[in-house]
Amino acid sequence: MMTHRRISIAVLTLCFSVTELRAQVSTVRGRVEVEGAAKAAHGLFPGTVVWLTPAGAAGAPLPAASDASLRLTQKNKSFDPHILVVPAGAAVEFPNRDPFFHNVFSLFEGKRFDLGLYEAGTSRMVHFDRPGISYIFCNIHPEMSAVVITLTTPFYAVANGAGQLQISNVPYGRYLLHVWSEGTGPDNELPAPREIRIAEGSASLGVIRVAALNGPSLAHKNKYGREYDAPTPDSPIYHQQQ
Repeated sequence: MMTHRRISIAVLTLCFSVTELRAQVSTVRGRVEVEGAAKAAHGLFPGTVVWLTPAGAAGAPLPAASDASLRLTQKNKSFDPHILVVPAGAAVEFPNRDPFFHNVFSLFEGKRFDLGLYEAGTSRMVHFDRPGISYIFCNIHPEMSAVVITLTTPFYAVANGAGQLQISNVPYGRYLLHVWSEGTGPDNELPAPREIRIAEGSASLGVIRVAALNGPSLAHKNKYGREYDAPTPDSPIYHQQQ
């Protein structure tokens, strides 16, 4: 009889513990607004990513999320997706699905690489081995741009077309809120992170204001730091392959 009673008490204790643990996480929500404009320039809302890292000396790096299939596809002279968030250490594939050559490169704060010319139907792989923002372009087609954001935290969100964002299952505690937005561009510093506290009844990021886009694509020069040359019709890198 005593044994059954002890088992019942243990089960109840475990149930209370599990309930308590579940209660110590929250869904964090926020809203992005464009500074100084009623709506985004050119009818486009700037792509925006926010992420949380532990605050204070006691904060340890959080485990990164994993993804078995990460790629930036080149198709119709654009990258798909335009914004990709990956865990530090991830490998990203860069397949060329266009009928002509591409030359993908990134020479900015994040991962620096130059994949050189490669033809239709081929692919290249890049390891994003440290946190940072990688602005990615094609040395042939100036209209092509993408951003890879490499993180060491699973607590991030990409704002939707209406500027709304949501991060699920965030444990209670103090965090630094980091914000990247397309209006920032590769030549500007990111805004300083601000500290927030996630607790019961306090799980809102409020309004996050970001700069408007200057145009439909990120302004940049080619991989040599010069303006892009005008397309050369006779060049094989522009010709459709047979």
